[in-house]
Amino acid sequence: MNIASSPGQDFALTFAAAWNHLERRLDNQLSMVRGVSLAEYRLLKALAESPRSMASRVDLAARVGLTPSAITRALRPLEKLGLVSTVKAKRDARLAIATLTAAGAELLRDASSVVDDTMNLILSRAPQATSNIAALSDALDELAFA
Repeated sequence: MNIASSPGQDFALTFAAAWNHLERRLDNQLSMVRGVSLAEYRLLKALAESPRSMASRVDLAARVGLTPSAITRALRPLEKLGLVSTVKAKRDARLAIATLTAAGAELLRDASSVVDDTMNLILSRAPQATSNIAALSDALDELAFA
């Protein structure tokens, strides 16, 4: 069966394939070198980029595209490793504030180097993407909020 596809469909499928490749490579490298997943790295990075490296579960969920309950589950192992600390608000026990610890900040710095090295390797094999990286980033940012 031959089903015609539109440029939008082609783009969506190509984008998904590219993201799957990047996600797999980054996740593997981060896991092997620093012992964290890409999802955990994204969570630590979102926390580091928050004011005073502190954020509520709801704020983190919005930044990384997860639900607040998924954030709670994702924070537990990071807390056990001492990378994040979570404190319940005094006035509302449902509100938990996560804070990046010094150990979490150190791991994030190291993991960021792993991400940079991995992306440099990937981009060295994709000269067209490399030469248009700023435009590609702008276009993806636009799509993220469309």
